[in-house]
Formats: sequence, C-alpha cells, structure tokens
Amino acid sequence: MIQRPLAAALGVLLATLSPLTAAHSGSAPAGQQVGTSPWGPDDEIGRLNLITEQSRAAILARVTGGKVYDLATDYYVGMPSWQDAGDPHYQFWMTHTPQGTVIDDPMGVGEAMNITRSYTGTAFSMYSHTGTHIDALNHFGIHGRIWNGFEARTHLGDRGWRVTGIEKFPPLVARGVLIDVAGAKGMDMLPESYRVTRQDLQDALHRQKVSLQQGDIVLIRTGRMQLFNQPKAYMANPPGMSLDAARFLVEDGGAMVVGADNLSFETFPSEVADDYVPLHTYLLAQQGAPIIELIALDELARDRVYEFAFIGGPLKIRGGDAAPLRPVALPVH
Repeated sequence: MIQRPLAAALGVLLATLSPLTAAHSGSAPAGQQVGTSPWGPDDEIGRLNLITEQSRAAILARVTGGKVYDLATDYYVGMPSWQDAGDPHYQFWMTHTPQGTVIDDPMGVGEAMNITRSYTGTAFSMYSHTGTHIDALNHFGIHGRIWNGFEARTHLGDRGWRVTGIEKFPPLVARGVLIDVAGAKGMDMLPESYRVTRQDLQDALHRQKVSLQQGDIVLIRTGRMQLFNQPKAYMANPPGMSLDAARFLVEDGGAMVVGADNLSFETFPSEVADDYVPLHTYLLAQQGAPIIELIALDELARDRVYEFAFIGGPLKIRGGDAAPLRPVALPVH
C-alpha cells in the first residue's frame, strides 16, 4: 500500500529516522531525547525540507482546475478552543463603527466626512492554537530541548524562540492525502475518545485505493468537525490518533506533515504513562513533523477526494509556536 520513494529520497527518510532508532525500541513515547536533523545542525523546519521545486511542480502539474476546497474553519466568539491550561478564548470586538465615528470623529475630519465615508474597524485576540492552525517544532520538547537539540535556555527570549519559529515555515505546497477513518468504518463520526490504530489507517487507505508517498501532507478525518458549532460537544473527549498510527504515517508512509479534524491530533487520557502528549513529543520534537489541527475535511470526504494538491501557509509570527492556517485542496487527475 505504501509506494517506496526513489533511492535518494528514501535515504533522507532513513537518515531522519536513524538517530531515533534506539529511542523507538520501547513502549515509552519513543524515548527521552529530541531528534537530530539529517539536514544539518542549523535546520529549523524539519521534514518541511522535503518540499522541493520538483515536488511542487509534480503535484501542481496534476491539478485539474476544478473545484477548490476550503479546509479552514471560521473564527467566532465562543468557538471551540483549548482551555485546559488556561489559555485565552477567541475574542472579537468593534474598534470603529459608522455611527460611532460620526460621534467621536477619531480622525478629526468632521461630521460631514464621517457621514459620507462610513468607517468600520475591528480587532481580535486569541491563543495561537485556535481554529485551523499548524504547530511549529518548538511547541513541545523534552527536558528544555526541542527539535534538532535547540535549547530554551539559549534560544528562547522574551519575544519568542530565536529558532524554529513559525515564520521559518515555507509555503506549504505538496501532495495531500485524506484518510477518512470514520467513512471507512461506515460512521459519520468516530466515538468519543476512540484511538485510531495503524490498522484503521491501512484499512481506510485500502478502501480508498490510495497509497502514501514520502513528502505527503496526510489528513485524518474522524468526523469531529460536525460538532464545530457546538463547542462543548466538540471539545468533550474527542477521538484521536494512537502513537503507533502516527509512527505508521511518518516512518512507514513518509508523511511530511500530519493533521486531523480534532483539536489535539491525539486523544486523552494518554496511552503513555510518562507523557501526557506523546504524539506531540514524537512528531514535533523527535521527527520534525508539524501538526495541523482543526482542519475541515467533511467536504473532501463527501466528494471522495482522497488525493489533492495541498496549498496553504501560516501567518508569519516571529518566534511563534503556532499560527492560523488557511489551506485549500485542489483535486488532481
């Protein structure tokens, strides 16, 4: 089911994994040390190095020019957001309204001008991991170190990480693959706290007649997005991935980026005794694989679009550990 990449590309994949082999031998979250990049000591983007001119050209050459699928969520006051650690809700407020500017005249242009030139302005604030977003490699680490051995005591300042910030990410242009686990099981949505297995992914890929390739952006549909407008229900005990399933995607399938339609990619409680977020540790800190969360996949699944050109990019927030993402999917032939 997995298409083996060309020898040169396979060499890169094996080099990525080789520093971690010893750490992967037990049942712990793939060991207690961060990954060392095969792209050198200065690498800050991990597996995003798999994006090349050739890989972009290959997938864009296959675009059919038909429907464009918007994979991003809306932002709205009261939307689902991560609150367990006390992070702020999404907030939105008016800074200027047409009537208010007539009264306040904030620009000093006079009543007649304000009546003629109706002015609306807004502001918003939120935790960086809100709505459709992508995690940078500094989001989680081990013992103060993150991907490629960068240390918080050396590289983290008052204005964010001096390395691996989300602004370092290139535009994401790659082959995208949807794995509709819920659909493969004949369900609209996976049960609460369901932990997706390696076999679930293999079964869904077989049903879809799709194979994974190195450098893919692989997106898992649990069906949870159907509850997005019911924040409490969406956040309560979501289904997510098992650690073994994540290993299948990256180590066997060659995934560059992974994502899902839930908020955390994983599910809780953790299956690993000494790590409450084992998939984040494994993917970000040890494999250098960014994670996309809260991505809208129902329309792709409805139309059975399992392979596509994925195009998107995060906001370039210097030093940031995540940023909003506006991805689109373009079907390919």
